Amino acid sequence: MAMHSTTTEERAVLAQLIVSRRDLDEAADSLAELARLADTAGITVVGQVTQRRQFPDGGTMFGAGKVEDLRLAVEAAEANIVLFDNDLNAIQAHLLNHELGVRVMDRTEVILQIFARRARSAEAQAQVELAQMEFLLSRIPKLEEQQRFKGGIGMRGPGEGRLRLRNVPIRRRIVALKKRLEGLRAKAEQVRQKRPWPVVSLVGYTNAGKSTLLNVLSGTEEYVDDRLFATLDTKTKLMWLGTGREVLLTDTVGFIRNLPHTLVASFRSTLDTAINADLLLVTVDASSPGVLDHLEVCRRTLKEIGAHKIPALIVLNKCDDAAAREATAHLAEDVPQAIPVSAKTGYGLDTLKLAIVEELKRCCTLWQLPSATSEI
Repeated sequence: MAMHSTTTEERAVLAQLIVSRRDLDEAADSLAELARLADTAGITVVGQVTQRRQFPDGGTMFGAGKVEDLRLAVEAAEANIVLFDNDLNAIQAHLLNHELGVRVMDRTEVILQIFARRARSAEAQAQVELAQMEFLLSRIPKLEEQQRFKGGIGMRGPGEGRLRLRNVPIRRRIVALKKRLEGLRAKAEQVRQKRPWPVVSLVGYTNAGKSTLLNVLSGTEEYVDDRLFATLDTKTKLMWLGTGREVLLTDTVGFIRNLPHTLVASFRSTLDTAINADLLLVTVDASSPGVLDHLEVCRRTLKEIGAHKIPALIVLNKCDDAAAREATAHLAEDVPQAIPVSAKTGYGLDTLKLAIVEELKRCCTLWQLPSATSEI
């Protein structure tokens, strides 16, 4: 699926429906995160409109009056995009585009646009294309939606046959991409089975400083950017520990609240690095006001990919100075086992390395074997 690209400045009004049972603070955090996603995608945020309802409107998400408010906000801000924090179905996306007269994107499509720009390796590009194809397929109205939209049960909607034909090449491409990714997973599994070192995998919330942590722990200089989803490809480096042993340290795509299921499924081969690790370093930004929520997102995502039973250490990154450490002291009650560190200053890294050694001694059979370097 070709992602939208233009030399014209992309200016967006954010839109969010808050269902009555949703926590207002969590909704506010989610909307703020959508603004960061927009910035990462190169989109300037020029306004926002929210509505609280018991249920979403089946046609336009918002009620009719609020849709008009949104249209006026778009005109006043001279916006050319509306970004919804909610997932839109095919009919909602179509009707909102028609009512607002500008391009309408939901959270999933924004993330896909970011992923399409950041994918570098052949594997990441294939994973992004798979997610794009599945998203595009979801935006083609199903038969029952077409009938309801055209206004007649049992009546053939105009274009139904054309949409059915459009489905065919998309589905074929999805099958081909899944087959290709399965092949890549099989090759990666063969390599993993032959590895002489334990694997420690950095997982965690996006923009928590995982890439910086990978660099300082392994003594390398991988690409680092202070934006969401800065890297999509798995990075693997050797990390030396004070015991004269070494491990493979990997960094994977970051997690985020409401990470679309299609992205989790598409990036399964990348996330397999975490699934097959001997130890996880669950990393979050300790300076973020939503750090506990971020930890919960990490736990849910690890469970979704089947990695929740792997031994793990919780790493509170970005404790860069005394003031930052004092500000996060309250976390000791909620996550007493967490290890505060600063990838920027080096604070706590020796403690983290010792904790990694002790955990690997306890849970990793490879650690009990003679190290590969000691035999050279």
